[in-house]
Amino acid sequence: DLRGPLDAVQGMAYILESLEREQREGDRAEILGQLRLATRNMASLIDDLLNLSRANTAALKKKRVDLTGIVTQIAEDLKRGEPERRVEFMIAQLPPVEADEGLIRVALDNLIRNAWKYTSHHAGACIEFGAINRRGESVYYVRDDGAGFDPKQNDQLFQPFHRLHSRSEFPGTGIGLATVERILARHGGRIW
Repeated sequence: DLRGPLDAVQGMAYILESLEREQREGDRAEILGQLRLATRNMASLIDDLLNLSRANTAALKKKRVDLTGIVTQIAEDLKRGEPERRVEFMIAQLPPVEADEGLIRVALDNLIRNAWKYTSHHAGACIEFGAINRRGESVYYVRDDGAGFDPKQNDQLFQPFHRLHSRSEFPGTGIGLATVERILARHGGRIW
């Protein structure tokens, strides 16, 4: 996974070097666009790996955290980034929780961005964040009306680098949900 984007960058640099001067000007924009995409993919993978590492090793600094505020901010960022998408966010007003704000932000960012990504093939979509009380335990959820997955693959969902959809259908590194699982486990929680 780490080699793929680097190989693409090296290949495109070689093509740029080998083009005749006249060809270089015509193909330059396309090749530079591919270079930018490959480096963005590499940066995304590095960020995801760093988050996975932090999920395992960072010392927990618990304090009162506003989950509603974090999710609202993530939703606003997503809508600003793709204003043409018609996505309704239903975000519950929840009381603060005791958690490591940085790690919980990473977990919520992964979950909300996944919901955003997997609803991208819909003309309109709904993403919901809330909580219920189940047998005295607070259960927080992210719900969407997106692509879903085959329940038979449930055991692979939280394994690093396991993807349940092809990269061409939905981009991603396959690290996000493994990171979420580890962050929640460090907080004494679980995900399903």
